[in-house]
Amino acid sequence: MLDEFMGKKRLTTKDLEAIPIDLQYHREPANVSDWVAYQTVKAMRIPTDIFFRTKYIHRVVALETVAAVPGMVAGMLRHLRSLRRCSHDGGWISHLLHEAENERMHLLTWMKVSQPTLLERALVTAVQGVFFNVFFALYMVSDKTAHRVVGYLEEQAVISYTHMLDEIDAGVLENGPAPKIAIDYWNLEENATVRDVCLAIRLDENVHMLTNHHLSDRLALKQEDLRVDIHKLQEEQGMVPTQNAEKVWTKGNKY
Repeated sequence: MLDEFMGKKRLTTKDLEAIPIDLQYHREPANVSDWVAYQTVKAMRIPTDIFFRTKYIHRVVALETVAAVPGMVAGMLRHLRSLRRCSHDGGWISHLLHEAENERMHLLTWMKVSQPTLLERALVTAVQGVFFNVFFALYMVSDKTAHRVVGYLEEQAVISYTHMLDEIDAGVLENGPAPKIAIDYWNLEENATVRDVCLAIRLDENVHMLTNHHLSDRLALKQEDLRVDIHKLQEEQGMVPTQNAEKVWTKGNKY
């Protein structure tokens, strides 16, 4: 999550709108792996558009059910690999599990806003079952492609929430009060609305989008140890004594 959501100040609509986000961002495919990932996500959107059309609340319930899968699958596989190798994972596991938890909170929030029909619940269950196994297999074959798929999925999520906000602003969707679970989780004002929730979740999805594209790039460059960057950031902020981060974290078998 963004630092803004974890401060003491409760966020207003103006605060949420002031947090920068690039709505035009799109990672152009740079190779065959990227192209496969992008085309896969585009193909996944077709049945979703046909089934849900403009039922945005129901669409995001289905979206968030699927979106919470990749972080858990990737975190689990990297956790098991870390155990097998008896070595540090480079700082990935905790981030991936936090991402999965964040997406689950999105789902729980929308479940408070709308109760899906029995057919929609059955569809969500089926899609989740299929997606879990497909993503598991993909991550085993190419974790780089898997994270690129998630990056493109999150690009679509940002687009979907932008459309949803447009519908709220146009008066097509009701802008009711935000659920208590959302107010507490994103530290919103007590009079927050569904529109505020959309703004907050869109910011989350934007973070997931940029992060997963970055993780895919790190895998392509074989620079998996995130602790190097974390340590550099801590040095810049004066949180640790200045030292060479690469020297600290790239020693063989250093846990």
